[in-house]
Amino acid sequence: MTTVSTTMADAVPAAKSRNPSLDRARTFLTLVVLLHHAVIPYTYFGHTDPKSFFGFDMIVLATDSFFMAMFFFLSGLFAWSSIARKGALSYLKDRLLRLGLPFAICAFTLIPLAYYAISLRQHPEIGFAEFWWKTVTVGPWPSGPIWFLWVLLAFDVLACVLHRLWPNLLDPINRLSLYGRRKPEAFFAVMLAITAAVYVPGLMRYGPSNWLEFGPFSVQHGRVMLYAAYFFFGAGIGVRYLDRGLLAPEGRMSKVSWDWMVMAIVPYCLLWGLIFIKREILGNPSPLPNWYEGLYALCFAVFSVAIMFLILAYFLRFRHSGPSMLLDPMQADAYGMFLLHYPIALWLVYWLNDVDVHAIVKATIVFVLTVIFSWGLTRALRQIPGATKVL
Repeated sequence: MTTVSTTMADAVPAAKSRNPSLDRARTFLTLVVLLHHAVIPYTYFGHTDPKSFFGFDMIVLATDSFFMAMFFFLSGLFAWSSIARKGALSYLKDRLLRLGLPFAICAFTLIPLAYYAISLRQHPEIGFAEFWWKTVTVGPWPSGPIWFLWVLLAFDVLACVLHRLWPNLLDPINRLSLYGRRKPEAFFAVMLAITAAVYVPGLMRYGPSNWLEFGPFSVQHGRVMLYAAYFFFGAGIGVRYLDRGLLAPEGRMSKVSWDWMVMAIVPYCLLWGLIFIKREILGNPSPLPNWYEGLYALCFAVFSVAIMFLILAYFLRFRHSGPSMLLDPMQADAYGMFLLHYPIALWLVYWLNDVDVHAIVKATIVFVLTVIFSWGLTRALRQIPGATKVL
């Protein structure tokens, strides 16, 4: 395929404003999603396999703290400008095709198939037809990673409404982005302040594991406002002059990457310190004290914004080098890989459950094969006429 994917179903900008660094960042995040689901069965958090490895806990803590929020940020970059260019109805029609249709298909097919692999561990006698019918009629009906699609579609609808009522609503963010070309730390500070302001109360109110669930529609209560903030910050940057603002290829952002690394490492280490306090000093109480939840949420917010800036700075800085360009062959297929990978990963974990090898070996097999199979299947599906409009 000759078109370049705007992975995670963001709008396609005009070719002259194409920023390959952003495409590579999206593709990289897609691989992070696949890695996350490959290693989480072998962690303390998600220990569903007899083998585990503490290094995977370190990976999962990091990935869970930023990757979905960053997807909302990247998906928002072209939302506001696309609504202005296409009109709200045309824009939403495209989003329903790109987000709503895959969500419906995956919710009824791929997601039940994925969770059937988990169900077989407790109920090996149950057939898939029986499991599927119970899932869609009685529940629970988990959504896996596709919850992202309906939440993003909801943000798109909200963006259309806000654009109609206040078309200049996000201009202050756009001006801040233009200033951020020379002073990215200013944009960082404002974004951090706002994301912390919406996330800290949410986590303290609902906790880290409370989900809103209605059939296959689910989202974490405590994070939905965080995701909205990331989406609209991205939309504000993309209102106009995307190539002249914070993410300009020649801007200051890419020249201070070591600063973002320090800003990410410090709160990440503090998160582990708080986890140690929770387990070894507080004794894993439920519920946790408010002061603990507040401190954890604040460190989470700092790490989340900082590591996103670090990733963006890396791809902006090395946009012409080999390591960054290695992601290019996968760009057109990355969205399809996101949609298709989950049942592949869970069934690989299921088949490896009784294999007596180290957790690192298992996770490596799951990750590599998930990448290969989901990529190959996406490539095959994209050969179907019209499929590229969805995948």
